[in-house]
Amino acid sequence: MRKRTSKKQIILDWWRASGTGRVRTQEIRALQARLRQLGGSGGGASPSYIVNVLREAGAEVEYEDRYADPVMVEPYAAQLKGLLHFGDLAEAEDSIRKLSAHQAAFRAAGDRVGVELVRKIVLKGRERAQSLAINPRVNEEKRREKQEIATWFRVWLETPDLFPDWLELRKQSEEFRRLFSGPSEGSNSQLQIPPTPRG
Repeated sequence: MRKRTSKKQIILDWWRASGTGRVRTQEIRALQARLRQLGGSGGGASPSYIVNVLREAGAEVEYEDRYADPVMVEPYAAQLKGLLHFGDLAEAEDSIRKLSAHQAAFRAAGDRVGVELVRKIVLKGRERAQSLAINPRVNEEKRREKQEIATWFRVWLETPDLFPDWLELRKQSEEFRRLFSGPSEGSNSQLQIPPTPRG
């Protein structure tokens, strides 16, 4: 039996064969149609999935939406790429801790680009977590967890300096204990996020 080509492979094969220097919205839409036609690994793919695959492979993509990863050039890509994870509460907490540390360092150095990139990454995390929280195909327990994580990201975006204290209070609350009586190991650890320098 012939193995079905993955969506990712179809996208990469198209990009290599096309010789396209810069991928725009028109090409993304054409790729979506091609994926639906070929039915690779279940059919179509979202524009953000296509964008992320192409950017990961090194393509220059002119496309923005709320789910696509922000464009990162060096030295930011080396420092920030792959830091956003929120498979469970512990992963989300660890991601926020690492991203906060980077943002504090960028702020201290007066690097506005770095500060804004971290903000964009956390914003993407919030939007993706929120999307999973309302997705009826995701089981109820996971949806509840993703809603909690989306709230963490929202609070961090609004008050990054206060977030570590807020999170500790949140995890000690009766509501949190009721909703997440068996959170993943490590999710009750103390966040060590350095304060954001003012100025």
